[in-house]
Amino acid sequence: MSEELMPFNLNVNGKAIETALVPASLNMIEFLHEYLNLTGSRLGCGQGLCQACTVIVDNPDGSSTESITCLVPAIAFNGKSIRTIEGHGKRDAKGQLTAISPVQQAFLENYSFQCGYCTPGFVNAATVLIESLQKHPIPKSHVEKTVMESLNGHICRCTGYVQYYRAIKELILKTPGLTV
Repeated sequence: MSEELMPFNLNVNGKAIETALVPASLNMIEFLHEYLNLTGSRLGCGQGLCQACTVIVDNPDGSSTESITCLVPAIAFNGKSIRTIEGHGKRDAKGQLTAISPVQQAFLENYSFQCGYCTPGFVNAATVLIESLQKHPIPKSHVEKTVMESLNGHICRCTGYVQYYRAIKELILKTPGLTV
């Protein structure tokens, strides 16, 4: 007995994926890895706890949110626009990476990773936070608490938390318009 194939459309990193047929039980991380060869999002715990598999969902209202992909069926993303870690950098016409994002640069400058396995989830969470602060700046006195709350659900097995948190805090404080 074969599993029913479900059609769905989505936008990944600015590119339309039109009418892909996938098994109803296929998790989104498997779709990203096996169908699109986007392997940057990591399958960590497989239970939705570590958040290494996090992608960004760009909502129609212009806001963005985080979503895990290890437990969520691919078809739950039908009609949505998502960004994976591969979509953060700037690329030239040939597809070659020409620049990394400010979040990625902050992580590099602060040595914010050891093994790097959890880094894609942290980059996506920090990006959602930065984008939120662009629309709704916070007082400087709230930066540390806001960073802690935003990254709190992400697990780093190598205990790189201090560097991740420091990098994002510094980025927020040095970027005009994120604080009041």
